[in-house]
Amino acid sequence: MFYVYAIYNEKHHKVYVGQTSDITERISAHNNKTFKISYTLHFDGGWKLIYQERTSTRYQALKREKELKSYRGREFIKQFIPR
Repeated sequence: MFYVYAIYNEKHHKVYVGQTSDITERISAHNNKTFKISYTLHFDGGWKLIYQERTSTRYQALKREKELKSYRGREFIKQFIPR
């Protein structure tokens, strides 16, 4: 099982879209700055899960991640940003 997810940094109003097989561990890694090279490293403040989708294969997750990073995908994700 794989997940496509979107996280939001309220302090900087930034959204990040990614994919993983363990969503709990991945969110923790973003918040703990575990990654050496990552978009989320550049912003202080916490990252909150705002959207997730389950897929059965990594290929499907990668394909959906690419869709969500497109203009239409970003517009779709905006509806989940807390106001």
